[in-house]
Amino acid sequence: MLEKNVIENVLYAALSKGGDFAEIFVEDKYNSSIKLVGGLIENNISGRDYGVGIRIFDKLNCIYAFTNDSTEENLIKVAKEAASALQGAAVDLRLNFIKSNVSNYNPIKIMPSTVQKKKKIDLMKRGYEAAKNYDSVISQAMVSYLDEEQNVLIANTDGLIAEDKRVRTRFIVSSVASKDGEMQEGYYGPGASMGFEFFDKVNVEEIGREASRIAKTMVHAEHCPSGVMPVIMDNEFGGVLFHEACGHALEAAFVSKGTSVFANKLEQLVASPLLTAIDDGTMINEWGTTNIDDEGTPTQKNILIENGILKSYLIDKLNGRRMNMDSTGSGRRQSYKFAPTSRMNNTYIAAGTSSLEEIISNTEKGLYAKKLGGGSVNPATGDFNFAVMEGYLIQNGKILKPVRGATLIGNGIKVLELIDMVGNDLSLGQGMCGADSGSIPAGLGQPPLRIKSITVGGRRGDE
Repeated sequence: MLEKNVIENVLYAALSKGGDFAEIFVEDKYNSSIKLVGGLIENNISGRDYGVGIRIFDKLNCIYAFTNDSTEENLIKVAKEAASALQGAAVDLRLNFIKSNVSNYNPIKIMPSTVQKKKKIDLMKRGYEAAKNYDSVISQAMVSYLDEEQNVLIANTDGLIAEDKRVRTRFIVSSVASKDGEMQEGYYGPGASMGFEFFDKVNVEEIGREASRIAKTMVHAEHCPSGVMPVIMDNEFGGVLFHEACGHALEAAFVSKGTSVFANKLEQLVASPLLTAIDDGTMINEWGTTNIDDEGTPTQKNILIENGILKSYLIDKLNGRRMNMDSTGSGRRQSYKFAPTSRMNNTYIAAGTSSLEEIISNTEKGLYAKKLGGGSVNPATGDFNFAVMEGYLIQNGKILKPVRGATLIGNGIKVLELIDMVGNDLSLGQGMCGADSGSIPAGLGQPPLRIKSITVGGRRGDE
């Protein structure tokens, strides 16, 4: 993507005014996005994004610059302009690049770029028809198809040079159900770090029907009562609660500054002994998997919490310096326009021993949150709130009826302590996570589990 001598000259220029580390990140990304609304194609966009990011460390300080002009002359100019923020002398640098041997966790069979758009649109129409015709209560359906191929090259003054190809494919259906002036939305959007062979793994009609099933169920549901109660959270996208309420607080970007509830708590009990939480960037073809992170470090399986004990943080190079700890392969960024920082890859709670049926039957009264929607969290305090996309009341150990409008309100570290049953059916969902280094694909998941007491927001007096 860039000649070796060009990389060397740019890195020399980056340290021309001092500093102790420099890095170059080259990205060449192709993406395709198609949207179908009401049975008709509304958007059909393909594009290429190419550019270079240059980063300089001066002890614990960082300078970052980027450009989409990759001529050697311009790259040296940008590197020198970034370096001008420093006041030191040029570093005596002797580069000896050693190319990394990168494991391939994302084998690709069919590059999406080789597939005709007609074939992609045909799949979308099948998903749309399945969603729209699910029930007469479905008033609208929308289908999105996305694929991307991202090629990166990373080199730095430690002598590292590494390349990676990331290919991802995703299929999303959103359905709206309408009844008596009320509207409810259902959503389902699986994806993977795979090529077009992804559609040998998923059934687009089932995706469409699932989105409409959620919408139909919720438009017929009563409003959820409010109060403090046990909550059972289902697998797959239920993992978004741990991702948001606890995962971000385990990122070194917060821990290194002491603004995380988990700062200075390694080897302490921070959760129920039933809980083990993991972030793994090496899971084969998973949505958040990469062979190397965006700093060139091989991704790995990181045990964050083991049997309730805090074991590790998610660490990038710069925050690793601040903490005097090694990178965990967690430096990620949206594109060359962003400096990397610590982020999650595929974050999940490990499977336990109980079945979902056992968890429900052991709950006298509470809420079953089958699907979660969006939410927000404060990493400094761990306080969060999440919308429940699909929920059911439990009474006498049985599912009583669907309810809508529920929100979960609580504190991440306290919720971890209150988990008293963990299921045996682990499943992962897919999402896009936004933070300082942009929006990135993140896998998340869990088995079904029970939080024995949490505040549920809803409507008073509906019980």
